[in-house]
Amino acid sequence: MRHLRTVACLAVGCAAYLAAQGPNAKVLYQEDFEQAELGKVPTNMTVLDGAFTVKSDGTNRFLWLPGTPVDDFSVLFGPSRRDGVAVTARLYGTRRGRRAPVLAVGLNGASGYELQLAPAKKALELFKAKQRLVSVPASWESGTWTWLRLQVRKVGPSSWKIEGKAWPQGAPEPAQWMIVYEETQEPPPGRASVAGYPFADTPIQFDDLSVTTVDDASSTATP
Repeated sequence: MRHLRTVACLAVGCAAYLAAQGPNAKVLYQEDFEQAELGKVPTNMTVLDGAFTVKSDGTNRFLWLPGTPVDDFSVLFGPSRRDGVAVTARLYGTRRGRRAPVLAVGLNGASGYELQLAPAKKALELFKAKQRLVSVPASWESGTWTWLRLQVRKVGPSSWKIEGKAWPQGAPEPAQWMIVYEETQEPPPGRASVAGYPFADTPIQFDDLSVTTVDDASSTATP
């Protein structure tokens, strides 16, 4: 299973993403948890809040967040960057009745940007420092893996574009960004993140985390 998943990632995931970003795009961080110790969190990740741990379903290892308590839980990873960077991850959750989890990836640290897939609202939303900036319609299917991708790139002396998309595993990646936000305030430096809001009281899983450069943008690391 691990071999097949790795081949699939290289064939249609990681390689396709790097090709789309350009020949100079570089992988800054990758974690598929296959070598991670069960029952712990990899040492290169920082838990901000939540009882995260690595678990296995017998064929695949992933980062796991329990369904209770209900709150905002997240983990930081990768290098600290201001712009010129993208985060990608697969997330899995399940609905319970009318309640559904919120699944998210983020950039620029705890006070930066967060791309949230909110099934109860049938929306994909962009937040900055917990304040909603953009909301667009989006679908989600309970009990399936979903890809989320968020990037921040500098496009002018005092302008940035924050772009995000989401799509189910096995489906073609959207050719266009679903969210495009024009930013005029310099983004704060910070690390990438994944986050979960277990509103359905059911566990959330995270896998295939990556941070890559965006080669058509000006990238600035933390001093």
